[in-house]
Amino acid sequence: QVQLVESGGGLVQAGGSLRLSCAASGRIYNYAVGWFRQAPGKEYEFVATISWSGATTYYSDSVKGRCTISRDNAKNTVYLQMNSLKPEDTAVYYCAARSTYSTSYNSRHYDYWGQGTQVTVSS
Repeated sequence: QVQLVESGGGLVQAGGSLRLSCAASGRIYNYAVGWFRQAPGKEYEFVATISWSGATTYYSDSVKGRCTISRDNAKNTVYLQMNSLKPEDTAVYYCAARSTYSTSYNSRHYDYWGQGTQVTVSS
């Protein structure tokens, strides 16, 4: 069983940066990992995903060019570096892992989820 714990969220001014971390209790070196977010009253929104090796990454159009997903399999940790943050980035951010090598944009394809970390961007 894999457990995921996010950290690194907080309150930041527009234009600022945050780095989110997703630490896994078990080994996830062969799992694809994604970041999703959910704003109040909205559905889960795909943010970014990374393959098991880190060789393949995809981003939503809303964060492309501002965010970078990466992973350190030796540390069982996946990161999301977010720059040039905007108020519309405000949401709870979740990491999720799927027990396969390939990435997916679809939240339903992920098997394990963290509890989320709040990101609030003030204008």
